[in-house]
Amino acid sequence: MSKRILVSVFLLAAVLLASCQPAAAPAAPAADTGPIKVAVLAPLSGPVPTFGVSTRDGALMAIEEWNAKGGVLGRKIEAVVEDSQCTPDPAVNAANKVIDQDKVHYIIGEVCSKASIPISEIAEAKGVVQISPTSTNPDVTLKADGSTKKYIFRACFIDPFQGLVMAKFAQGKGYKTAFIMFDQGNDYVRGLAEAFEKSWTEAGGTVVGKETYTSQDTDFSAILAKVAESKAEVLFLPDYYNIVNLVAAQAKEKGVTSVMMGGDGWDSPDLDAKASDGGFFSNHYSPEDTRAKVVDFVKAYSTKYGATPDALAALAYDATYLLLTAIEKAGSDDPAKVAEALAAIELEVVSGKVSFDKSHNPIKAAAVLQVKDGKVSFVESVAP
Repeated sequence: MSKRILVSVFLLAAVLLASCQPAAAPAAPAADTGPIKVAVLAPLSGPVPTFGVSTRDGALMAIEEWNAKGGVLGRKIEAVVEDSQCTPDPAVNAANKVIDQDKVHYIIGEVCSKASIPISEIAEAKGVVQISPTSTNPDVTLKADGSTKKYIFRACFIDPFQGLVMAKFAQGKGYKTAFIMFDQGNDYVRGLAEAFEKSWTEAGGTVVGKETYTSQDTDFSAILAKVAESKAEVLFLPDYYNIVNLVAAQAKEKGVTSVMMGGDGWDSPDLDAKASDGGFFSNHYSPEDTRAKVVDFVKAYSTKYGATPDALAALAYDATYLLLTAIEKAGSDDPAKVAEALAAIELEVVSGKVSFDKSHNPIKAAAVLQVKDGKVSFVESVAP
């Protein structure tokens, strides 16, 4: 037998021997011990940057508190912060970036409805859980056919409730006539104006005038002349603080005596308290609330950031707690399971005891606040 044949025989024997050995078990996949990423999308620049700063700071404080006690599911939480500018295009870009590049499964944000609505379309299509702290337009959580988006939630009450609250409050003070000003191009502002008008007229109030403007307008004298001429008892202006400051200052200059009222968009440390003195607005919480959860939150936030937390900070903090509690209850980093847990949650947070209705809107009370003598004070609470 030649050497070549001997070598072949030995090789064949080795192969046959190896084939008789039991196959090695495949290695078990390593448990996912990396951080759970949570995106915070907020307007850190653009028209309402104080909203973004408060939202970011409230969410980050909540994440820090959870990480201090071990994170969630035994994993640390990593915040991915992006500036979404309260504007549709930057918000869409931010959402696509955090989902596709950063691989997040969860989004806290946006603040403004006109930014949250396009983000919600992306998140719903890609199976990413989104909870907006402060976007009050009903369309944030609803599809075009009126059904509920599976993955989209909010931590704030919605425009129809704010409109009802302020209409009831104004009529409770004996007012019967109202003039409504609103930005037709802003989903939040238009929605709140429509909700107020509906509740106001259904309860017997009269709308003596209604005018629209754009977010780029800075001179409201023509509209305010109509307000003065109408002798309306209430001027309902459901816009953000930057517009409220301009309108309120010009109204004072022109001697308009209507009592100004609005929604949670007024809530900002940059609200001109002198110009808006005497005005009222609906909000999600008051730092004057004596509940222990509120007292502890205000103390911790003030110590950390050197400022009293506004509703934006409180709601971002609440939204983060709701989300992380849902992940914990789901026992999984699967967004579909987390969405199911979130829909069924009941949790006491800073802004009250929260559960969700079938449209993923929280069921909780609203606060009415007044601007008076340079500060904002709690007036009363209105339950659903």
